[in-house]
Amino acid sequence: MYPKKQLAQLVISACQYYNIDKVVISPGSRNAPLTIGFSNVNQIETFSIVDERAAAFFALGIAQQTKKPVAIICTSGSALLNYYPAIAEAFYSKIPLLVISADRPKYLIDIGDGQTIRQENVFENHILYSANLVEDEKELITNKKEVVKALETCIHNSGPVHINVPFNEPIYETVDEMDSFQFSEEYIQENRKKIDFRSLSKIWNNTKRKLVLVGVHRKCEKTQKLIDKLNEDPSVLVMTETTSNLDYGKTINSIDKLISKLDESDFKELQPELLVTFGGMIVSKRIKQFLRKYQPSHHWHIDGIKEMNTYFCLSEFIQENPVRFFENFMKQVEKTASNYKEYWLSEKRSRNIKHKDFLATAEYSDLKVVESVLNKIPEGSQIQVSNSSLIRYLQLFDINSSYSVFCNRGTSGIDGSTSTAIGAACSVEESTTLLTGDLSFFYDSNALWNSYIPNNFRIIIINNSGGGIFKIIPGPKSTNALQYFETPHQLTANYLAKMFGFDYLHANSLNELNYNLVQFYNDSEKPKILEVFTPSEINDQILTAYFKSL
Repeated sequence: MYPKKQLAQLVISACQYYNIDKVVISPGSRNAPLTIGFSNVNQIETFSIVDERAAAFFALGIAQQTKKPVAIICTSGSALLNYYPAIAEAFYSKIPLLVISADRPKYLIDIGDGQTIRQENVFENHILYSANLVEDEKELITNKKEVVKALETCIHNSGPVHINVPFNEPIYETVDEMDSFQFSEEYIQENRKKIDFRSLSKIWNNTKRKLVLVGVHRKCEKTQKLIDKLNEDPSVLVMTETTSNLDYGKTINSIDKLISKLDESDFKELQPELLVTFGGMIVSKRIKQFLRKYQPSHHWHIDGIKEMNTYFCLSEFIQENPVRFFENFMKQVEKTASNYKEYWLSEKRSRNIKHKDFLATAEYSDLKVVESVLNKIPEGSQIQVSNSSLIRYLQLFDINSSYSVFCNRGTSGIDGSTSTAIGAACSVEESTTLLTGDLSFFYDSNALWNSYIPNNFRIIIINNSGGGIFKIIPGPKSTNALQYFETPHQLTANYLAKMFGFDYLHANSLNELNYNLVQFYNDSEKPKILEVFTPSEINDQILTAYFKSL
C-alpha cells in the first residue's frame, strides 16, 4: 500500500533515489501519507518515536555514526517546533538531518483551524535549505526541483534541511503502486578560493611557535597519521581534546590541566605565532580566553564547509578537507628548529605526576567517580557524554585510545544527550556507554520511551542532586539565587528504569561503585542504568583543590 498523494510519492521516491534508508516517524494524522509510504518501502528502515524532540536527537545520533542523512517525519503544528533543538545541534555540528513536516494547505493557516502554525521557513536561522512544497499537480516540476535541492544540500553540505509538505484531506487514501519520477543530480556548486600554498608555506617555515588545535573529530586513521607527521616538527605543538578522538602521546590532550595555573609570562611563552585549527567545537573555555587575549600573528582555519573565527583573529579560511590540505602542504614545508613543543610536553609530564598524586588520596566525589568509570569501560567502546560538568571532567584524563567519544558540542545543550546516545547505539555493534549528569538525564527521560534500545547499551548517571556546573563556574555562588541555577532535587532513576525495562544498579561509595561496575558490563537481556550518588556539597571544593595541586 502506498499513499495516493502525489507530493508524498514524490518525497518518498526522492529519498529512495538518494539512498535515504533510515526514517524516524513521530505519530500523527496529517503526516499519514508519508507514514504510510515510508513504512511500506522495503529498502527503508523506519523507527517510531513518540516525542518529537527525542525523535530528532535519536535520528541525529544515527546520522552522527553513519555520516548519512536520516529523515525525521512529523505531523503539523507544534510537533514540528520540538525538532528545533536537534536541528540547531545538527547545524553547528555539521550532521545531515532531513526534516520532513506535514502541513495544512495555505488557505487553512491563521484562520483558527486546529493544529496549524506558520511552518514555512520556521527554522530559517539554523537550516541550510527550506523547501516549501505546494499541493498542486501543475507545480510538479517546481516541487521536484525543491526536493532535489534540499536533498543535495543535506548530503553535500552536511547539515539539516527542511521539506514542508502540505496535504489536503483526504489523507489516508492508498494505491497499489507509486508514480515514477525522474531525478537528475544537480550537485551544489561551491565557490572555493584557490589555496596559495607558496604564501602559506613561507609563513609556516618562518615561525618557531606553531599551535595546531583540533576540536570535535571522528576517529580517523588518516587524521592520526597527519598528527603523527606534524609531531615530528619541534616547532609544532598539537592540542587535542577528548572529543578529538586522537592518540594523545605527543599532544597536549588535557588543555585545562596544562594552562589553568599559568601566569602572564607563561602565557607569553605559550602564545603561538601561527595557530592552525580544524575539527568542530572546542570544550575548553580557558584555551578560548587565552587565544583571544594572546592572539597569534596568523590564524588558519581548515574546513571543507564552514568558516569559524572563534578567536577573533582569523587570517586565512582554507576551504578544504584538513587531511587533503596537509598531504599537499607538507611536501612544501620544512621542519623548524625550536624548543616550543618539548618545553610544553615537559610541562604536561609534570602536571600528569601531580594529577596522579592528587587522585591517589582524593575524597569520593565526581572527579573520583569519573576516574573509576574510565578505568572500567570495556576496550573498544563508544562513549557518549552529556554536556556541562561531565564533558569538562573527561578533559582532565588520558582517555583509552580504543574508545570513540562523542558529545553534542554544536550547541552544548543538555536537552538531547540520552536520545542521541540511543540513536548512536542503534547504529554500531560495539557497546555504547552514556556518561550523563542527573539534570541532563531527567531532562531527556522521554528518550527511554523507545523500543529500539540494544541490550548492550549502558547509562551511568552521576547524580549530585542538581547542576554541579553552577558551583564550579564563577558567579552563581556569589548570588542569593543559587537554587535557581543549580536546581537541587532528590530524584533517582530507579522507577524510570523499572518503567522502561532497564536493569538498575546504584552506588553511594567508591567501593560500591567499583564492585557494581564489574557486573554492570556483564552480558544481559536488558540495557542497564548505574546511578552513582556523589556529595554535592564538596564536589566543587575537590575540583578547586585539584587545580591548585597542579
